[in-house]
Amino acid sequence: MLHNDNLTIDRPTFVTHLECSMSGERYEADTLQGLSRVGRPLLVRYDLEAAGKALTREALARRPADLWRYRELLPVRHTRNIVSLGEAATPIVPLDKIAGQHGAANLWVKDEGRLPTGSFKARGLVMAIAMAKELGVTTIAMPTNGNAGAAAAAYASRAGIESVIFCPADTPEINVREIAAQGARVYRVNGLIDDCGKLVGRGAKERGWFDLSTLKEPYRIEGKKTMGLELAEQLGWQLPDVIFYPTGGGTGLIGMWKAFAEMEALGWIGPERPRMVAVQAEGCAPMVRAWEQRERHATRWEGAHTVAMGIRVPQAVGDFLILDAVRASNGFAMAVGDAAIIQAVDDAARQDGLLLCPEGGATLAAWREAMGRGLISPDDRALLFNCATGLKYPMTDQSRTLDKDGEIDFSQL
Repeated sequence: MLHNDNLTIDRPTFVTHLECSMSGERYEADTLQGLSRVGRPLLVRYDLEAAGKALTREALARRPADLWRYRELLPVRHTRNIVSLGEAATPIVPLDKIAGQHGAANLWVKDEGRLPTGSFKARGLVMAIAMAKELGVTTIAMPTNGNAGAAAAAYASRAGIESVIFCPADTPEINVREIAAQGARVYRVNGLIDDCGKLVGRGAKERGWFDLSTLKEPYRIEGKKTMGLELAEQLGWQLPDVIFYPTGGGTGLIGMWKAFAEMEALGWIGPERPRMVAVQAEGCAPMVRAWEQRERHATRWEGAHTVAMGIRVPQAVGDFLILDAVRASNGFAMAVGDAAIIQAVDDAARQDGLLLCPEGGATLAAWREAMGRGLISPDDRALLFNCATGLKYPMTDQSRTLDKDGEIDFSQL
């Protein structure tokens, strides 16, 4: 469902074209695009030399600390199409007590739960929805494990775009209700997220919906790459030694890797890169299996299950981009068990006061495992991604009750 506008550029823009991530074939920008002709994600390319003249690190420092501060490195050409719910920079929070227990000097969490709709999905979806608006889309559809659907619904409502969302039937209840509350038509499906994706594909053909599935349009990567831009700026343009990233569809890992290359081309950072660690759950680890088998593509993981629903993605269209980045960085892929994830969430909250989501807990569990196996050094500056607020997930009730009218032995409290 599309309409066409005669749009005029009203701010400096540096997008030159789109490029197939597999074949390198060029595609026109400013035209609605899905996957490339070979069925792979399209990447946005910029005139970085011109962008670097328009935007310096010093100029950046004078701007408000939000996602749109990087506008010269983002695809939206027309300011009237920018959509926002207040995407402020997210803090980097140290886990000093947990780090100390392992003799580590620096263990940090980038807490993406502070973004609108409570997750890092806001970064990708605000860009995808803004570009959908710019390119005339009137209805979007997508599959979700929860948080992406919530972000899509919120930004679509903000932009005046209809949204249709499909989620697995066991998606956390708060996510399902949040998606509906934000204005989407949401459907529970008796399957996994890739089953939901197949329904989106069928609906796109039959109803004309635009398919906003992970990496099936070019712009969620551009929103997610702001994580890389932002953390570099926050750390004084010195990247961490190692990044642990909860990996389902992997858009953020791919986006950060792209951001690092663009920053080097701009002269903002040198050639050094963090070791990228793709963290998955033992019950759904297609990237880990492919990495261990030295494959460039990952086959579908059958019977996927984990408490970390956000990384329960049996098959990802950008599998080779994830694995390429992991290998190029001398990183690795690692799977952790649900018990370790739950323990990590509990420890971060009780010891350092930071409530992680299960996917964030997976990165802490992986960091611990990597430390124990000697895969990383105690001297490494390690950054974990907490991709959503822990308040969205069920918590066990550990409270006790008191009778205000009875005798209370305060020595026992």
